[in-house]
Amino acid sequence: MSTVKDFPRSLRLKASDGLSLHLMEWSSEGTPMLLIHGFGNDCHVWDEFAPQMAPYYRTIAIDLRGHGDSDRDPNQRYDYPFHVRDLDKLTKSLSIDRVVLVAHSFGGRAAMLFGATYPEKMAGLVLVDTGPEFDQRGTGRIRNDTEKRRGQTFTSKEAYAELIGRNYPNASPSSRRRLVEYGLTLRSDGLFEQKTDPKFHLSRQNMTVELQEEHSKKTTKEMWTALGRIPCPTLVVRGAASDVMSPEIADKMVDTLPHGKLAVVAQASHSVMLDNADGFSKALQQFVLGED
Repeated sequence: MSTVKDFPRSLRLKASDGLSLHLMEWSSEGTPMLLIHGFGNDCHVWDEFAPQMAPYYRTIAIDLRGHGDSDRDPNQRYDYPFHVRDLDKLTKSLSIDRVVLVAHSFGGRAAMLFGATYPEKMAGLVLVDTGPEFDQRGTGRIRNDTEKRRGQTFTSKEAYAELIGRNYPNASPSSRRRLVEYGLTLRSDGLFEQKTDPKFHLSRQNMTVELQEEHSKKTTKEMWTALGRIPCPTLVVRGAASDVMSPEIADKMVDTLPHGKLAVVAQASHSVMLDNADGFSKALQQFVLGED
């Protein structure tokens, strides 16, 4: 077991094309475990889970490009392949030969592609409410919410806290406080804005409807192909009340994966690790630590 003294600590490393990426490292010994958030979040969504893994794994949480305290990309290079390249660059910079990836939503799709591209680096994979296909109910809700919030500013953290309360009604008060504390940046005009780059999905939204559908179909096919190429033990985690990941897709993923298992976390929707932190931790500990 590794010591967690003097942790967590903040790190900055270069991405594949020179951007500066922010990470939080919770321990320095053991098999590396890299925690990857979804769209609109940051590394601090793992603040309750990471300390539980730190005694057993070298636990690291990343801010994806355009999120948290990582750089925004002025060229809007936010498609999945750029995140895959970032993960490859980070594992090399951190001297990681094999890694366990725990990844949520958008980050989970990048993790799937990484696992298929670099199978020799994969010691394990946990996909949290994510897959090659999404339920249109959830993606439509997220898309509409993203559009409403694009460029939105807040006069105070309290105003943003009201939005967080509506978007994460099942999260604990401490989780909601962290989302507010780490999710905002203070502008020179005294207003607050979200750290996530508002241009993150802009390139796709400029496509015609036909091109968007073609792009979506191509991505879905690539994701299913990638899933079948992942050689390591893989846990698919679904929130029982999720409107993003359907039970049918979760079952199909387990059937497609060479070594797949399914865990359904009760009293959780899409943000499983925030909605039911205890249930999420129990499911992952059973998988990565072999605990009952």
